[in-house]
Amino acid sequence: MRAAIRVEGLEKHYGLTAALRGVGFEVGPGEVCVLLGPNGSGKTTLLKVLATLVRPDRGTVEVGGYDVRTNGRRVRGLIGVVGHQTYLYEELTVAENLRFYGRMYRVPDPDRRIREVAGLFGLEDRLETRVRALSRGFQQRAALARALLHDPPILLLDEPTTGLDADGRRRFAEVLADLRARGRTVLFSSHAFEAEREWADRALVLSAGRLVFDGPAAALDAGALGRLAAGKGEARVRVCPAGSPGREGPAHRAPVPGGRLLDPGIYPAGAGYL
Repeated sequence: MRAAIRVEGLEKHYGLTAALRGVGFEVGPGEVCVLLGPNGSGKTTLLKVLATLVRPDRGTVEVGGYDVRTNGRRVRGLIGVVGHQTYLYEELTVAENLRFYGRMYRVPDPDRRIREVAGLFGLEDRLETRVRALSRGFQQRAALARALLHDPPILLLDEPTTGLDADGRRRFAEVLADLRARGRTVLFSSHAFEAEREWADRALVLSAGRLVFDGPAAALDAGALGRLAAGKGEARVRVCPAGSPGREGPAHRAPVPGGRLLDPGIYPAGAGYL
């Protein structure tokens, strides 16, 4: 099965600063993956590269089977994006914004679809409210509704729960479960790992622009995440199905059900960091 997202040897620099250094991973259809790491680790840059908002310096980046450099228009038709900005026009109402994006994406029966996504995020009573008059939390709900409006197969969400209250987070979790059940691919970043780990099938951890963990979200706890994010080792840590060959050196059994630790770097087998 073709990967929904494929990244290999990705590098991105801003002047002399390396934002991404040799990042590589794949995300399959129907997979919900959480992207973790401290501020400045490269999460937002990675999501922007995938969304064709930032051009990579080196490496291969494919979304929906299309190269982001040469087929950006096709990629943009396949993705829904939430960033640190809402991408909503503040002087327009929520409904006017969604109608605008509905025309852009040629959404069939847009009024029906607007009612559907508004219902997902509890926006029914705020469709005729100008975006600038909404609280930060409801602006975020509207941004999520915008990203889902055209029912894209791939969602790229940068800290999507920012500003959401308990009801908003509950609704977002329900949407994630529905997206997974319908075979949609979701890559979302988060700072609230302990609260959101259960939403994801898999976790990617970035530290100083390097991918240092790629494995089941359930394999991480707060302590392990802190050590990985602190950059205590340059080697990649990857948890794979048992029986997969190691990239170099002997394979080490990881304390993860059905998994194996490859390229352990400074972490010896059985060290208990997972």
